[in-house]
Amino acid sequence: MKHGTRALVRKNNMARKKPRPLPQELQLGHGGADSHAHLNMGNLADSLEDVLARAESCGVSTLGNVFLGPGAYEEGKDLFQKYEQVFYILGAHPHEARAFSLDTAEEIIKAVKKDNKIKALGEIGLDFFYDYSSPADQKKAFTAQLESAKGLDIPVVIHSRDAYQQTIEILLDMGFRDRPVLWHCFGQGPEQARKIMSFGWHISVPGSVTYKKSQELQEAVKIIDVNRLLIETDCPFLAPEPYRGKENEPAFLGFTAVKIAEVKGMDPNELWLKCGDNCRELFNAV
Repeated sequence: MKHGTRALVRKNNMARKKPRPLPQELQLGHGGADSHAHLNMGNLADSLEDVLARAESCGVSTLGNVFLGPGAYEEGKDLFQKYEQVFYILGAHPHEARAFSLDTAEEIIKAVKKDNKIKALGEIGLDFFYDYSSPADQKKAFTAQLESAKGLDIPVVIHSRDAYQQTIEILLDMGFRDRPVLWHCFGQGPEQARKIMSFGWHISVPGSVTYKKSQELQEAVKIIDVNRLLIETDCPFLAPEPYRGKENEPAFLGFTAVKIAEVKGMDPNELWLKCGDNCRELFNAV
């Protein structure tokens, strides 16, 4: 085949590819909620007004922005002051546990008491997939922040990677059965989902549920009580299909909701609004 012919074939194949559907085409109602976003990171922060406008046009009316530590909070909090739809989640991530101290805990407590936009401590927990901080340092930071959350009487948002059983054991030892707990970025199967719910906790499902290989997660979604279910972008990470590999943003949240509704056999708009209400209720957010 001649070079010119090959180029023409490639061009024709590209022309036949369907364009990605726009998230606005999902036509989901006003009232969705992104329970976990990092809007203060990278390109999202640089174009925040446009990002939030796109989210609004796609029905996302509530967003939880997660600040990974007091430094990130102090640097980024003013970005969102005029946006009533954005609430805050603040905590020391397990990756940063080696630098965690009593002073860190005190900074977080003071921020929560001073700023009523902070609705939860998170994302806190254990991450044994990476070794940025030792398991001992992670457990120390985790338990200290759980103690703070009990004293402040606010929810916690859990990060757990390759540490499922250890995370649960610490939560139970610290008296968090039937307390407001959100298991962020859940990616496991039905057995783990049932166990989390048995302790009275909520589960947040990310865009990875749309991936073809996420069959175990899709099976879990089938049995997650819709009253305990939230959805998230974890943006700028984990963009759902058909935007996988792109920078994620809240406007893409609807694709996650539509997939979950399909798996659960529900009306997409009904699930969308229910998950939004669950988020607002759990975090006492608008």
